[in-house]
Amino acid sequence: QVQLVESGGGLVQAGGSLRLSCAASGRSFSDYAMGWFRQAPGRERECVAAVSRSGKITSYADSVKGRFTISRDNAKNTAYLQMNSLKPEDTAVYYCAAGVQRLVLSTVASDYTYWGQGTQVTVSS
Repeated sequence: QVQLVESGGGLVQAGGSLRLSCAASGRSFSDYAMGWFRQAPGRERECVAAVSRSGKITSYADSVKGRFTISRDNAKNTAYLQMNSLKPEDTAVYYCAAGVQRLVLSTVASDYTYWGQGTQVTVSS
């Protein structure tokens, strides 16, 4: 079992920045790929970024490339999502998730086993 707790969400103006953190406990954090997903009202959950076990491989949704950066610190059992140049359309509940790493870093929600409770990000125009 892996327990995940997100923090760092909040209200920010368009163009601003936020840094989300995901603290993990339980089984070895470095055994898992990590992903950040978001879900806005009336929309499907989407993966915005994923990072491999080592942190060397990352993947981003086209909508956030160049603005968001995913990272992890295996010594601190924590994953991060740095979000810059935020837009109103980034408003959503953001979830971190842990899953067994596959040959190709997955951005599919069903490939992730453990999920946090989510943190709200609201970007005002």
